[in-house]
Amino acid sequence: MTNSRFANWQAPEIIDGQPTKYNWIVQNKVGLSLGHHTDIGAFTYINAKFGVMIEDEVQIGSHCSIYSISTIDGKTAPVVLKRNCRIGTHSTIMPGVTIGENAIIGAHSFVNRDIPADCVAYGVPARVVRQLDSPGGPI
Repeated sequence: MTNSRFANWQAPEIIDGQPTKYNWIVQNKVGLSLGHHTDIGAFTYINAKFGVMIEDEVQIGSHCSIYSISTIDGKTAPVVLKRNCRIGTHSTIMPGVTIGENAIIGAHSFVNRDIPADCVAYGVPARVVRQLDSPGGPI
């Protein structure tokens, strides 16, 4: 069941390299797949050159960075954020990462490897710290 706060949700207009009306930016928007009922915080940056798939009901905090390409090590790979996952503010998601359904990433985390479904992970680098008792529910 979709959260009532999304009752009037509409996909934002995305213009490559320009802030949306919610003040987040996508570069290489052709590589972005944006699900329904998503919530992306202000000042988040998404580089979708090699693909970023954000499934339905994903929440991304403000000031996050999501990269499908790394200029540090040259890695290029798609990023997948599965349904109902939540990414804490100021977190960074690196190329090739999949974050599982209902997973929660704590604030200020650096995610450089896959995170499974139904768990809480955080840190630099992010590590799974526990499984969720009720998938998709409060922690």
